Amino acid sequence: MPAHSVVSREEWLTARKALLIKEKEATQARDRLNAERMALPWVKVDKAYLFDTPEGRRTLAELFDGRSQLIVYHFMLGPDWKAGCPGCSFLADHLDGALAHLNHHDVTLTAVSRAPQEKIEAYKARMGWRFPWASAFGSDFNFDYQVSFSREDLAGEEITYNFTSQPSAQGHDELPGLSAFYKDEQGEVFHTYSSYARGPEELIGTLMILDRAPKGRNEATTMDFVRRHDEYQD
Repeated sequence: MPAHSVVSREEWLTARKALLIKEKEATQARDRLNAERMALPWVKVDKAYLFDTPEGRRTLAELFDGRSQLIVYHFMLGPDWKAGCPGCSFLADHLDGALAHLNHHDVTLTAVSRAPQEKIEAYKARMGWRFPWASAFGSDFNFDYQVSFSREDLAGEEITYNFTSQPSAQGHDELPGLSAFYKDEQGEVFHTYSSYARGPEELIGTLMILDRAPKGRNEATTMDFVRRHDEYQD
């Protein structure tokens, strides 16, 4: 941990008030960014997608569960994976507490992975989670929303992820992301937003807390300290 100067309360208040100005600027910038996000144009989803859920096969429209808004977290758990991504699992640890608030605000949240439903259910039980989680096994959904990549994709020179071309050598068969959808009164579904890489980071409350701790995130690379919550050593 780098050395910090130790000063009087008065000097600390001067420095803290200077930082507060910048924090307020960041908050106001975030509010403006949120307004621009809400103003993004939408794309009608014409393609038919089917998902496996514990209740049976469901269309994308049926994943809304009677609400008009749907948030999909693209959880990295491939068909041949033995366990879910530690980083996605870290984020998922923060979802259950939000469900009641989201549901009563006309928002359904679900995770979607390409792993078969039985593998999803087994890992969900291991982690003790309650949020909905559907399987896109056999569907183009995760490929179309650019979070899953075939062997042919990765054998090429580039893949498209986070709206940019990237060397395929830096890719993976599964990558994280978040997508938002709206369903109108006629049942038409629209894609309204997607975010990738560190984009969904604000969903991880633990990181927001660490950002205010004396040592911060204390990491050499992004989230290198994270483990699945049942794998931490005392």
